[in-house]
Amino acid sequence: MLETVEIETGPAPTAAVIWLHGLGADGHDFEPVVPHLLWPDAPAIRFVFPHAETRPVTVNGGMRMRAWYDIVSLDSDRNHDAAGIRQSMEQTQELIAQEVERGIPAQRIVLAGFSQGGAIAIQVALRQQPALAGLMALSTYMLRADELKAEANQAADFPALVAHGKADPVVPMAMGEQAAKILRELGCDVNWRTYDMQHSVSMEEISDISAWLQVRLG
Repeated sequence: MLETVEIETGPAPTAAVIWLHGLGADGHDFEPVVPHLLWPDAPAIRFVFPHAETRPVTVNGGMRMRAWYDIVSLDSDRNHDAAGIRQSMEQTQELIAQEVERGIPAQRIVLAGFSQGGAIAIQVALRQQPALAGLMALSTYMLRADELKAEANQAADFPALVAHGKADPVVPMAMGEQAAKILRELGCDVNWRTYDMQHSVSMEEISDISAWLQVRLG
């Protein structure tokens, strides 16, 4: 089981958000946004921010850092490390199972991820049975699309918030658009949002995430 940072917004949470960080970050990365995501009369929510394992990353000269899998190059094909992708998918599925064991049904769990973490979140959410409450795919991209289409839950009609910066130099917006397109083809109710930012998260985006979560978990 991955190490995690957990924040409970009230006693006996009835919903959960599992949020995967980006390459080189850790579970503390999105911890500060939690107070900005709540709304009046929000239920008690458990936010789970896991730490990815530390591994060498080829595009960073083999430097060891927290990563969900190795990235060999920054072209449009970032899926060379099949074993690492599968391992992180399985670890994320364990986190979902843990929340279910704690008494939160899958239909009250949102899976989120930023950049590399978002790529893993997409892979897990589309295979999850029963379907989750929703998917947040932030500044991210699609991995192994043909394999995912073959393995996706055929009842994957859950909502997905897919958001991207218009000036993202790390993950070009076209990659986010492609991910949104494939999610739609697989049955997701996609809310596509763009922002005047680079590879980051803005307060406008956080406000939109809060409104989206309120509909999903309110």
